[in-house]
Amino acid sequence: MKKNTIDKMPIWLTESGERVSCVEKIKIMEENIVELSQMAQDMYEDGILMNIDPNQIKQFLVYMMHGLRNPYKIY
Repeated sequence: MKKNTIDKMPIWLTESGERVSCVEKIKIMEENIVELSQMAQDMYEDGILMNIDPNQIKQFLVYMMHGLRNPYKIY
């Protein structure tokens, strides 16, 4: 089965809207995105094989992303 691929990465921005220019930071971020994408694709395929509703899997992945919190920010 074809694995999930990311065709184009965004231009990464700081909170103030400036472009992130450090090549190493961009490289690490994009490697993490590819790794997360593959992990999510594997989970999605496993769920389908377990007869779990594919839409529910996607909805839960979105729910998880919305739950991410910045550990470096005081709320």
